[in-house]
Amino acid sequence: MDPLTHTLLGASFGYFCFGRRLGRATAAGVGALAGAAPDLDVLIGSAADPLIAVEYHRHFTHALPFAPVGAALVVGLLLVYRSWRERWRGHLGAVWACALAAWVSHCLLDSATSYGTQLMWPFTDERFGWDFIAVVDPVFTLALVIGLSVALIRARPGAALAGLIVAAGYLGLGVVQHTRAVGAQAAVAASRGHTPTRFEVMPTLGNVLVWRALYEHGGKIHADRIRVGLAGGATVRGGWALATVGAGELTAAERARDRRRSFARFAWFSEDWVARSPSDASVLGDMRYSLSTEAFDPIWGIRFTAPEAPTEIEWVNRSRDRRVSPQELWEELQGRDPRFKPVGNVARAVQ
Repeated sequence: MDPLTHTLLGASFGYFCFGRRLGRATAAGVGALAGAAPDLDVLIGSAADPLIAVEYHRHFTHALPFAPVGAALVVGLLLVYRSWRERWRGHLGAVWACALAAWVSHCLLDSATSYGTQLMWPFTDERFGWDFIAVVDPVFTLALVIGLSVALIRARPGAALAGLIVAAGYLGLGVVQHTRAVGAQAAVAASRGHTPTRFEVMPTLGNVLVWRALYEHGGKIHADRIRVGLAGGATVRGGWALATVGAGELTAAERARDRRRSFARFAWFSEDWVARSPSDASVLGDMRYSLSTEAFDPIWGIRFTAPEAPTEIEWVNRSRDRRVSPQELWEELQGRDPRFKPVGNVARAVQ
């Protein structure tokens, strides 16, 4: 999730769970700091290897086994200030527990998104992504903003709890909607005579109504948009299909350049949802995310460079180029987009 949401979630947990023992402002402050701290991994990078930054975001700082250490580091940093050392004498265990709760909340919330979080490192490098909520969702964030604000301004701990309950309820709604969207995707694949070898259904930005659905069949990745309203049946906007790219599909020049195992590392990051960009075949894109709702236009990917270049790949990041119309998104959310059809009538994906 975005840093603001993590900060609010950590502060809310700290305020409600430890406010009485540590003081409400202190508990909220420690929770806010520990709730945001795991994302300091964005400072990890290498000019010689652009994939280092990708590999280490949501890596060890987001792992549950590291959380006690991370919480201790946050507390240790705060103890540099003498006044706090004196104030917390005899309560360091509670301060650490407050930081730990906030740190763990960050790890679990990120795992609920689709990006992928190494929740159980170092025991496994599996990227957990439960696809229940988008990386940015204003409803979830607003519940925390209102609850924490009322709690801090009016000194009402129950308001912080109410914000947490509403946020948790919204996340639960995401679980239900995800299950419904997965069922709709299975029906879409069956209507095409396809038997998916794997699939993934992810919420689109800021909502739990419209979902991006991927499945693999016959060496191709099929992508659709599925709308699951709060009432009624699901509707589908038929998408397109692109050939999946594995190591065997790289060109001779790309294989010769791939000395750092850049393709394998990118495929691991993308959970093997890799296809070439239709507008630029040199870009190997993460098909989970697209700039456009009309066709696959990867938000990010890699491009192998010329032999004389200082790095073997270029990280292509176009996240600021999003071209989706707000009006189009609003029509999708309202269920007024005529391109969405009942599941039984969905058009075959573009071949």
